[in-house]
Amino acid sequence: MSAAVRRLVVKIGSSSVTSADGLPNESLLSRLADEVVERRAAGWEVVVVTSGAVAAGWAVIGEGRNRPSDVGVLQAASAVGQHHLMAAWAVAFERSGVVVGQVLLAPNDFADRSQYLHARQTLDHLLELGVVPVVNENDAVADDEIRFGDNDRLAALVAHLVGAERLVMLTDTPGLLTGDPRHDDSASLIEVVTEIDATLEAVASGTSGVGSGGMASKLAAARIATWSGVEAVIAAAAEPGVLASIDAGEVVGTRFEAREASLSARKLWLAFALRPEGTVAIDDGAVSAITEAGRSLLAAGVSQVTGEFDEGDAIEITDAHGGLVAKGLARVSASDLSLALSSGSAAGVVVVHRDDLTVVLG
Repeated sequence: MSAAVRRLVVKIGSSSVTSADGLPNESLLSRLADEVVERRAAGWEVVVVTSGAVAAGWAVIGEGRNRPSDVGVLQAASAVGQHHLMAAWAVAFERSGVVVGQVLLAPNDFADRSQYLHARQTLDHLLELGVVPVVNENDAVADDEIRFGDNDRLAALVAHLVGAERLVMLTDTPGLLTGDPRHDDSASLIEVVTEIDATLEAVASGTSGVGSGGMASKLAAARIATWSGVEAVIAAAAEPGVLASIDAGEVVGTRFEAREASLSARKLWLAFALRPEGTVAIDDGAVSAITEAGRSLLAAGVSQVTGEFDEGDAIEITDAHGGLVAKGLARVSASDLSLALSSGSAAGVVVVHRDDLTVVLG
């Protein structure tokens, strides 16, 4: 990637991508395609992350019935809808002579190092060839136990994958508000966030009606992005010229400032891409050891073990009050760790080595 080239990831949610009938919103897609083309002319390489395959597919095969909850049926709907979704994006960009390329990703593409590098290489080549990659989760064949669950987190991981400078999440709200406008007339827009804390997470709780995400998932995605050195913005998809306005530094939506010290790809993977199989609670001394001294987590600092994890599984590490401190790969199974603690033989046992641990406190 040339030093002069800047990369942008734009994620559009289901409620914006699809119309009331569930089919792709062709007019909105055309306008967003034009905005992406404008950003390209301004020196950006752009990756689009799209939702809407399930909604579009069910609109075609559902015969007016309510959206089902059965995972298998939803995956079948995704297989149908993905074709319609990509066709709509292709038509939207076609007017400008821009080619789009479909990229379907799964969590394993981020968890497995070789797959991670292959995915990055593919996206790099598409961008270098002038193609706009249109990314979605591979819902049709995804294991429901091992999937992103929403495209907000996928978009944040893609932003890190391609070395993006900015992630823009376009949705059906103007940004992160101080309350739910449906119930709070005084709710106002939060324009800039320098640090995501528990108060913001409480504000963002709730879900949208069409997609699988919601403001809470967007806040989680913003955390992933900012921790990897990427600025994140949540803004309204319906706002004309939204991408140009953000680029110009105007107050549009909610902007999350990137952290100066970003995580490496491996640390980001450990913190956000892996599904935890269990939890260990640790005492204050162990918290200080891993967060301030950069040490490994030893069994002597563990006060409680929850879940049935094996050696090599991802686990969460919490403090005595349940607050998340770190995530990492266990070097001992839950059963062996519990046995060591109960038998008094925990001395010297490494639970998570510092090379396999990412501190996420604060």
